[in-house]
Amino acid sequence: MNLSSDLLRGYTDTIILRRLSGGESYGYRINQEVAQISGGAFELKEATLYTAFRRLETAGLIRSRWGDETSGARRRYYDLTEAGRDRLREDTEGWKDTRALIDALLKEDAR
Repeated sequence: MNLSSDLLRGYTDTIILRRLSGGESYGYRINQEVAQISGGAFELKEATLYTAFRRLETAGLIRSRWGDETSGARRRYYDLTEAGRDRLREDTEGWKDTRALIDALLKEDAR
C-alpha cells in the first residue's frame, strides 16, 4: 500500500485522539496499535508522537498522568478530555467530507 505520508501526517492528532477514545493509553501502546491496524504500513515516529501529545495537552484535548512505577517501567498515560472528544467528532466529520470530495475528484468519469 502506497500511502502519502503528508496526508497521514495531517491526521496525526486525529489518529491519536481516536486511539485514546477507548480509554487511557501510553505512547508505545498507541504506536503499536497504529502499526497493527495499518498492517505495518504506518508508524508514528517517537518524536512526532510526543510532540503531538504536548500539543494536544496544551490545547486541552488530552490530559496526562504518570503511572505507578511498581508495575514496571514508569509510563505517562494519556486520556481524552471532553474537548478532545468534541474535536475527535469534528475531525471525523471533516475526514468524511474530505474523503467524499477526493473520491468525487478522482472518479474516472468525473468532468
